[in-house]
Amino acid sequence: MKRILAFGLCLLAIGSQTVEAQTILSLDSCRAMALRNNKQMGVQQLKQDIAVNLRKSARTKYLPHVSAIGSYQFTSEEISILNNEQKSRLSNLGTNAAPALSGLGTGVQNFMGQMGTMLGQLGVPTENFQQMAGQMQQSMQQTSTNMAGLLDSEGQKIVDAFRTDTRHIFAGSVLVTQPVFMGGGIVALNKLADLNEAFASNSADVRRQATIYSTDQTYWQVVSLKHKKRLAESYLELIKKFDHDVQLMIKEGVATRSEGLSVSVKVNEAEMTLQRVDDGLVLSKMLLCQMIGLPMDEQITLADEDVENLAVVTLQPQLDVEQAVGNRPELKMLDNVVDMTKQTTNILKAANLPQVALMGGYAVSNPNVLNGFEKKFGGFWNVGVLVRVPLWNWGDVAYKVRASKGATAIANLELEEAREKIELQVNQNTYKVDEANKRLAMAQTGIERANENLRTANLGFKEGVISPTVVMEAQTAWLQAETQLIDAQIAVKLSQVDLQKALGTLY
Repeated sequence: MKRILAFGLCLLAIGSQTVEAQTILSLDSCRAMALRNNKQMGVQQLKQDIAVNLRKSARTKYLPHVSAIGSYQFTSEEISILNNEQKSRLSNLGTNAAPALSGLGTGVQNFMGQMGTMLGQLGVPTENFQQMAGQMQQSMQQTSTNMAGLLDSEGQKIVDAFRTDTRHIFAGSVLVTQPVFMGGGIVALNKLADLNEAFASNSADVRRQATIYSTDQTYWQVVSLKHKKRLAESYLELIKKFDHDVQLMIKEGVATRSEGLSVSVKVNEAEMTLQRVDDGLVLSKMLLCQMIGLPMDEQITLADEDVENLAVVTLQPQLDVEQAVGNRPELKMLDNVVDMTKQTTNILKAANLPQVALMGGYAVSNPNVLNGFEKKFGGFWNVGVLVRVPLWNWGDVAYKVRASKGATAIANLELEEAREKIELQVNQNTYKVDEANKRLAMAQTGIERANENLRTANLGFKEGVISPTVVMEAQTAWLQAETQLIDAQIAVKLSQVDLQKALGTLY
């Protein structure tokens, strides 16, 4: 007895753990999990981030831009202001002037000789004068030699002073540019960036609605299969009980063996139906787990799958095409495309308009020519205005503008076509909701009749006034009515989801 009690407690513990291991999920939680798990939603979020950064980048085009430039250049030859002949003349300035200085000394010597002759005729002693003349001549020769060397030295200094030594050139500058008028290109670029951000947001809404829609479809498919499984189990239990009763009647001789075989065939059909439904339920739950980011073998229970009767709220749909036109993100995306093509046209037009910008900065170089040629860094400030006026480009911009206008026309046509299709979708789904409501009402009426028919058949069978074949027909009719009721309830749910998607209100 103790062993039996312990075994029962173990089974109870295992059952409680299995129940706790199962995750109960509502429709809203499945939607939230699917949105978090969907990779395309992550892609859309990244696209939105990209669009935001592009918009911020476009705003910077209004602001001044600062850039720094540095360079070094080595050349095999340096720039020379003097040619080789001028360098040679300046370097030998004293040597070239030596003949002239020598001629001057000869002239002075002749003059002193004439002066000595004249003084001798006058009776003046010539020895002292000749001695003085010799000293003067020697002094002039020495002076001439020194002068030539000095002139050569000064000439070489002039040559060296004119040397640029531009084989090593260092340069740098800091430039500030402020756009003043760019032909409206910057304004159009910023509008285009805003539209691109709105386009990314609408694209994310499209993906969000598509994810929610597919999640709802799979959720209600699982619920439908779970209810059909429970119905198949009930039908199998019912037909097995009926098979048992028929077998007893065969033994009593009040039923034929043929009738027993017919019931046995129905049992086999019920078992096969249950197996198919069970397989479909397993696969549908695996699909739902994959969509919401759970392991495919996760044991989940949906909040609506175990209720006895689905709480179906029938809505009376109102045809509202304008609401769909205002809400559908697909139309908003096409509107964005039309506006984006228009702004692209404006950007292209700006290339044919004058462009004005303010410029300023500071530039340095080594060597520099601010104070002659100096082998050191020197710089200066500068400000200015840059004006660019396009004159002729062989119609390049005009062709691009025409092409862009053609893209705008295409986008407008696609927008009109999408509006017509959405209007058709709204009408179709409104009709489907109304049709699903009628189908549900008829299914509810049919289940009442099927239940009454089955009750009457069972009662007649017990009384022996109705054959087993009639009872099986009543059971089959009851099974079909129950199946139709489940399908009608799910159809109402899905038709409402379809209408919400068509109206753009599926969130």
